[in-house]
Amino acid sequence: MRRLTRRNLLGCLATFPIIAAGLAGCAIKETRKTQLALPTSPMLLTSAPQTVQPTSKPTPTLFTLGSLYNLPLDLKAGPVFIPIELRIPSLQVDAPMLGVGLTAGNTMDAPKGPIDDPVWHTAFWYRGSGIPGSVGTATIAGHVDDPLGRPEIFAHIQNLHSNDLIVIHVKYTSIDIHFIVEQIKVYSLLEASDPTVLAQIFGSGPIAGTGPQLSSDGLSHLTLITCAGNIVHGRFDHYTVVYATRIS
Repeated sequence: MRRLTRRNLLGCLATFPIIAAGLAGCAIKETRKTQLALPTSPMLLTSAPQTVQPTSKPTPTLFTLGSLYNLPLDLKAGPVFIPIELRIPSLQVDAPMLGVGLTAGNTMDAPKGPIDDPVWHTAFWYRGSGIPGSVGTATIAGHVDDPLGRPEIFAHIQNLHSNDLIVIHVKYTSIDIHFIVEQIKVYSLLEASDPTVLAQIFGSGPIAGTGPQLSSDGLSHLTLITCAGNIVHGRFDHYTVVYATRIS
């Protein structure tokens, strides 16, 4: 992959690694001279607090990625390859994944690159959140469009429905970790600034500055986030969030 440049995804991290109440994630920082070069949007979402009631609860014997993931949790390091893929069958999404941390400005990294760089088709797991499949909350973002305004991997996540399948696939193996969608929400920037909302997106640990924590319900949660709405003053004015819970 070509050298990655960085883009602010969250804008909600006040002090390393604490996530503060605020989301400035889809700011458009480039100025372009051509009408084709529509603003790009790495995503960062928000959602109102919800009580998830999964239709099926995982058992204690389920496989987790913890045994395969052995990277130091240095959130100031750049994006790193991780051997998992994100698959959303109903949206025909099959994307590689990078583990991302924080930029120098303490915002969640959302890598981008030149037009047609494969990074636009890549999902981003925030390394400060839980490991996907483990008890807790794992947060994954993806681009909604590319530098030309063409739809990208999270362009249609608002079209997901309850009980739709999301799969975390372990590369080079036959291992799949299955989640089902519980809720899909769209929130304004104001709603996104609520600390309770941020805690649901990332889990309570990152918000409190303590790192990922076990979820209070003992379940494995997955959050997908991306930008939405219109571009106002150089940034998207809404976020879309999808909440899912592990079933196998």
